[in-house]
Amino acid sequence: MTDLHYITRPSSLEENAPLLIMCHGYGSDENDLFSFASELPEELFIISLRAPYAMHPFGNAWYAINFDAENGKWSDNEQARASVDLISTFIDYACEAYPVNADNVTLLGFSQGTILSYAVALNYPLKVKNIVALSGYINEAILPDSIKNEAVSHLNFFCSHGTVDQLIPVEWARKTSSFLETLGINHVYKEYPVGHGVAPQNFYDFKEWLNHYI
Repeated sequence: MTDLHYITRPSSLEENAPLLIMCHGYGSDENDLFSFASELPEELFIISLRAPYAMHPFGNAWYAINFDAENGKWSDNEQARASVDLISTFIDYACEAYPVNADNVTLLGFSQGTILSYAVALNYPLKVKNIVALSGYINEAILPDSIKNEAVSHLNFFCSHGTVDQLIPVEWARKTSSFLETLGINHVYKEYPVGHGVAPQNFYDFKEWLNHYI
């Protein structure tokens, strides 16, 4: 059983399929990133998750964001850590419930979903192989106090951001490369002349990247 609602697209493979789990952004739902599914490699078994916290009048969140805070918006890191654990547990569930390869799991996140995808990979590196991190950043407050390079050396990251992102400053995302380099993690970081979204070229680039790593 799982506490998260989700939708799936089966793989063309009958067993041992690479698994791709999608984590949407703040205020969205499982249908958002799932619109990419038909364009992604057919051997992927795709699962798109719905975040656990319902918003009103619609949409969902992985954790609360307080936009009225005196010093700018702040994130509920306690809820964020709980969602990291939910996604980690869901990976175990999916690998048992479906004919997928537990050693070939990719997380694809957007915005808040990216922040959590980074955290899942760096808190539970043995459960993940690849991360596609779109329009997000690394929130060190939800990472372990120390990360051993040898524990994360197998990970592969595709990271991208819009240069005119009005919600998450590109400066936050630009810190990603040095952080991952310090840990010796294989990664690509790309920028596109767009706001808080996924440009067509961005989609094409991460799709090509996926083809090499799944």
